Amino acid sequence: MKPALLPLILDSVPQPVWVVDTEGLILYTNPAAVAVLGYEDGAELDGRPSHETLHPSYPDGSLYPASECAMLTPTTTGQAAQGDDEWFMRRDGSFFPASWWAAPIDLPEGRGVVYSFFDVTERRAHEQAARERDAAEIRAAESRAAQRRIVESVAAVHRQTARDLHDGAQQRLVNLMIGLRLAREYLPDAPPGALALLDQSVEDAQAAIDELRHLAAGIHPSVLTMRGLWAAIAVLAESCPVPVVVTGACERRLPAAIEANAYYLVAEALTNAVKHAQATRIDIVISLGAELELIVADDGVGGVPQIGDDGVGGVPQIAAGSGLVGLHDRVAAFDGTLTIESPPGSDTRVIARIPALP
Repeated sequence: MKPALLPLILDSVPQPVWVVDTEGLILYTNPAAVAVLGYEDGAELDGRPSHETLHPSYPDGSLYPASECAMLTPTTTGQAAQGDDEWFMRRDGSFFPASWWAAPIDLPEGRGVVYSFFDVTERRAHEQAARERDAAEIRAAESRAAQRRIVESVAAVHRQTARDLHDGAQQRLVNLMIGLRLAREYLPDAPPGALALLDQSVEDAQAAIDELRHLAAGIHPSVLTMRGLWAAIAVLAESCPVPVVVTGACERRLPAAIEANAYYLVAEALTNAVKHAQATRIDIVISLGAELELIVADDGVGGVPQIGDDGVGGVPQIAAGSGLVGLHDRVAAFDGTLTIESPPGSDTRVIARIPALP
């Protein structure tokens, strides 16, 4: 390469480059380095000590001795060096983070060093943003896992409580009612007042059994355990004070926690529609493929208030107090999505999609 071409090339490259002599004094600074360091002309840097010009102190103001500067080592070791955790000082005294490379170069008066460096402020900002994003995703995943454990634990408690009520208190009441009926038959000649008391006791025992059965079904419906989600939702629809039509299919059983979560999600959506929507009809559509999709649509007044998204996955949040916050939490616990379509004065559609691979 012709010697005249080297200065031309160094003046043209966008990478900051400068050269120092064996004593660490600046011999050459290309225009890119002059601009990054905030000077107007390379002549302002010629002959100045490299270390004292770049970083005589740390950003906190403490002294940075030249003996500790790794950038100067190639003059004594003859080996290239590199660093990613350095701070350089501009002409105005401000600092910026830099990565640098240094290689020894033989000069007529001895061994010098050629440096190349660049400002890594933007790169560090991107790295920090990536770290914060990763941390937010980890926190969100941990939160969803915690939510799921809570939902699964609550569902298990509900199942066990319903089973205990059925196998314990309910069976005792059934035995009591049978005993009262037998006593009634064994005492045909008892005084009318005693017979009336026995008859009333039988009725009270039967009423207690019915109430306990209803309570157990509210805690965890036995039809959900025995026949699955579609059948349980169909029974739920029959008890709704607003006419409900259930369509679709759920042709395979899902994990108990998902079935229980989906059941109570529909139950809460129905309750909200009955309480707030002024609906005269509610439609429930169930479909199951790679995900379980549940749609609860009413013909009410709409206008469910919403706010933006939660910043993780773009999942819409429901405004506090709308009665639908619990639905969002249930769906999020199983990595699902919840969509609310509720324009004012029109229908409301609650659409939940929950992963449900076999």
